[in-house]
Amino acid sequence: MSFDPRTRRALREAGVSEETLREASEAAATDAERTAEQLESFFEDREVVYSDMDRTHSTAQFPEHSVEYADCFTHSDDVRGWLRFDSWGVYVEGGRVLSDEVVELTLGPTVHERVRFATAREEL
Repeated sequence: MSFDPRTRRALREAGVSEETLREASEAAATDAERTAEQLESFFEDREVVYSDMDRTHSTAQFPEHSVEYADCFTHSDDVRGWLRFDSWGVYVEGGRVLSDEVVELTLGPTVHERVRFATAREEL
């Protein structure tokens, strides 16, 4: 995690030591790495997932997606990556694991929204 200079200065003025700031940054980065691994694992073992994504060419309330792969990485405390379906892919960021059956990602261009993915429609 990278505190901007203003935040870092305010935290130091509030009595937070440089060592504590460094430890917090390292803990946030470690947590982001763990989340990226969990997100990849969620998509890795599934041929199909369901989402609450609003898709104009689908009449299903929770459309089905054939997953090719998820490639997640971290940048400081941010989770970013790419999610590839059978015929399209999308940039992802800000992922989090909600349960063993549900994850949530912010999808980039062309979707531009926060989307939940689940192992079964009933989970959404």
